[in-house]
Amino acid sequence: MTFRTLETASEHDGADMVEIFIDDNPVRARRGQNLAALMLTGTAGTFRASPVDGSARAPFCMMGSCFECLVEIDGLSNCQACLTPVRPGMRVRRQL
Repeated sequence: MTFRTLETASEHDGADMVEIFIDDNPVRARRGQNLAALMLTGTAGTFRASPVDGSARAPFCMMGSCFECLVEIDGLSNCQACLTPVRPGMRVRRQL
């Protein structure tokens, strides 16, 4: 499944765009955009592997209840991507 963002004309002008890195790949995003939503619009379908059986996991609730969106952010593991706003230069790694 592929997701896309709904943008207004003012959001599309690129004035508040920043660069972050997801698995060492540069990604342009809007400052303050929800990290999990950004990752769902890209190629990062799997956010982490289950510690129980290794199965692929991805966001489910998008409000911080399910903990399926855990990623490493700036070297800190087990961060909830759904509760994290994008900021310039952040480095995100999927926990696979």
